[in-house]
Amino acid sequence: MTVVHFLRHGEVFNPEKILYGRMPGFKLSARGLEMAERIAQWGSDRPIAQIYASPLERAQQTATPIAKKKDLPITTDVRLIEAANIFEGKTFEVGSGVLLRPNSWKYLWNPWRPSWGEPYSELVERMTEIAKFAASNNVGKESLCVSHQLPIWILRLSVEGRRFLHDPRKRECTLASITSLTFDSQFNITDVRYSEPCKDLLP
Repeated sequence: MTVVHFLRHGEVFNPEKILYGRMPGFKLSARGLEMAERIAQWGSDRPIAQIYASPLERAQQTATPIAKKKDLPITTDVRLIEAANIFEGKTFEVGSGVLLRPNSWKYLWNPWRPSWGEPYSELVERMTEIAKFAASNNVGKESLCVSHQLPIWILRLSVEGRRFLHDPRKRECTLASITSLTFDSQFNITDVRYSEPCKDLLP
C-alpha cells in the first residue's frame, strides 16, 4: 500500500495564548518535545521512506526526532504551512481579544471563504497536491507530512466529502495526531484513518 501520514505538530509554548499562525519564533513546549519523541517511537518500525514538513519551527521540531531515528532528511515544503490568518499576533477567544472589536467583525461574516484568511478551497488544493506528490514519490511505501491542524482537517473534510463549515472545537485533529491516507495504484484515496499516539500527553 501507498500511505501518506499527515502529522499535526506537538504542543507549542504560548503562555500568552495568542493566535500565532505563521509567525516565526513559536517553538514546541517541553510537552511538545516529548510528543515529538513519542512520534519517533511510533514510526520506528514503519516503512516511512520520506519526511516532509512545514517550514514553521514547530513542524520542523516535531519532524526532527523521527527523521533522526529513520536516518532520513526533512524535506521542507511550503504547501504544508499553516493557513494564512489576518488575526495573527492577537488573542482570539470568546469574550476577549478581537471578538470585542467592531472593526474586526467585517472579517467574520463569511465562514465559507473564510473572510479572515486563506480560503478553504486553496487549502484543499495545496494539501491535496502535496498528498499526491508524496504518494507518487513513495509508491508502495509510507511517507510523513508534518503540518498544522486546519490544513489537515480541511483536507480530511474534502476527502470524506463533508462540508467545510464546522465548529473548530470539534476538529478530530489533536496535537501530534496522525491522519493517514491510503492510495491505490491510480493515486486515488481509498481509505482515511485517524490515530492519536500521544493521547496520554494531551493537555
